[in-house]
Amino acid sequence: MKKRNSFKKILILTVISIILWCIIIYLYFTYKNIDIYSDSNYETAKVQSTVLEQSVENIAENSKNVADVLDEVNKCIVGISKLKNNGNSIFSNSTEEELGLGTGIIVSENGYVLSNAHVTGQKLSSCYVTLDNGNNYEATVVWADTDLDLSISKINAKNLNYAILGDSENIRVGETVYAIGNPIGFEFRRTVTSGIISAKNRAIKLADGENASYMSGLIQTDATINPGNSGGPLILPDGSVIGINTVKITSAEGIGFAIPINVVKGVINSFITNGNFDDTYIGIYAYDKEVIPYLDSNNSDFQNGIYVVQIAVNGPASTSDLRQGDIIKSIDNVALNTMNDLREYIYTKRPGDTVTLSITRGKINKNITIVLGKK
Repeated sequence: MKKRNSFKKILILTVISIILWCIIIYLYFTYKNIDIYSDSNYETAKVQSTVLEQSVENIAENSKNVADVLDEVNKCIVGISKLKNNGNSIFSNSTEEELGLGTGIIVSENGYVLSNAHVTGQKLSSCYVTLDNGNNYEATVVWADTDLDLSISKINAKNLNYAILGDSENIRVGETVYAIGNPIGFEFRRTVTSGIISAKNRAIKLADGENASYMSGLIQTDATINPGNSGGPLILPDGSVIGINTVKITSAEGIGFAIPINVVKGVINSFITNGNFDDTYIGIYAYDKEVIPYLDSNNSDFQNGIYVVQIAVNGPASTSDLRQGDIIKSIDNVALNTMNDLREYIYTKRPGDTVTLSITRGKINKNITIVLGKK
């Protein structure tokens, strides 16, 4: 009897021990998992916090970098006036209307300044340039293309800060850009506005009474461009110039235009290298497919190339077989889609050089050779 009772006690104690051990083991692993989960949350939160801190630091660093870039570009920005102010600088309290104030950008250390032709005036005319340091110079316009609305002026100065020219061919819609200029006058000189590239290869009609002209191949931006900004640069965040601001659509907000920088690089390089530029020309007026709808042309359905609207009398092309209505596809095997493409190529050539145009005339395809002339 005693043995049976003793066995029962041992069995009960064993069962109790097993239950206790099961509880202990359960609690151990439960709290261990809680700790692991807590550690995991902590590590995740720590990583997220680190990423957030890095993002804030990156934004601050990028903002600082852009500010530094803009500081450097601002040193290359000049004010341009057609009238000489009585004071030491055209950046006076006079209004833009009184001085004809515009903007330019230095493109060489020895004083070549790029701007709009409507800001500086025609070739061989004079204008007045004020640098970042306040020094005022009389400048001579050494080159101007009124159709393109670009000009280059020269001041007698050395060791100047100058802008880096970018590549307007490879820009993309949506890229951030900055416009710098001198809107209104003294109070708002070197104003910086930001935006994006809204579109490429835009064409616009410019009406002057009963006369109308067209500009094509333009960069459209929503960066604010005001009167006085004309001739100033449109730049990328790295500070490279991709365009020269020229006009704003006054009937809508956030629509401004810049002339692509690539079209004038050949002219600038010639002045920097040789001190002059032979104003080479082919003697035609042509428009791309963006402009043709304005002209009610029967050839408005072409997909690439430029449409010959007029051939200059006694110009280089007038003695060739080129005709009004021809569509020029390429020049020396370089594809053409805008008049700026043609200008860009011609500006790398010299008077007397021979070029070959590939054209279509209805269903006829042919090559036409032209000897370039000098304006």
